[in-house]
Amino acid sequence: MNIESILVNISIWALPVLLAIVLHEVAHGKVADMLGDDTARWMGRLTLNPISHIDPIGTVLIPLVLLVMGSPFLFGYAKPVPVNFNKLRNPKRDMIWVALAGPLTNLALALASTLLLWIAFQMPESMRWFAEPLSMMCQASILINVVLFVFNLLPIPPLDGGRVAIGLLPNHLSYQLERIEPYGFFIVIGLLLLGVFQTVLGPIIYGLGKALVTLAI
Repeated sequence: MNIESILVNISIWALPVLLAIVLHEVAHGKVADMLGDDTARWMGRLTLNPISHIDPIGTVLIPLVLLVMGSPFLFGYAKPVPVNFNKLRNPKRDMIWVALAGPLTNLALALASTLLLWIAFQMPESMRWFAEPLSMMCQASILINVVLFVFNLLPIPPLDGGRVAIGLLPNHLSYQLERIEPYGFFIVIGLLLLGVFQTVLGPIIYGLGKALVTLAI
């Protein structure tokens, strides 16, 4: 991939990736704040200013490397919004809603991008200079948000799906699942390196993304 292609890809993907991961984290903090935990608000993490959420590795380096490598889809993450589950009014129940807020925000963004893509396709030929880059950004947004929606629902703590599972399972089982959280990141990396996620989640991500794009055409 030459420099020109890399710069074009960055211009297409930068805003969708940034919005997807920043709004994902802000949603966690906002729902936690509504349910009694003001930690994120107190630390100034409910802002939409991306500087407050950018993680040098997850927000910049990983997406950039995937772009340069020509990966079929991008992945990234922002600095996690701090949540003190003990401050929630009903920690076990409210943990579920806080965790779901991120993936559901990504699903909403994917649907909004589908609508915007449909609008881009309806624009007259005279607006092609605007409609074409907009449609490319919308398709990028659909894909990154579908990836984050599906991936984060995996029942492995500290992923959001792991938090949901901890909140739903009986206490003795949720305790056992919670115990693996310190090793969860390494489990996720290992499964990624082994290609397990690509094999299992790839068809789901591709199918859902294709279905949304097809709706807009």
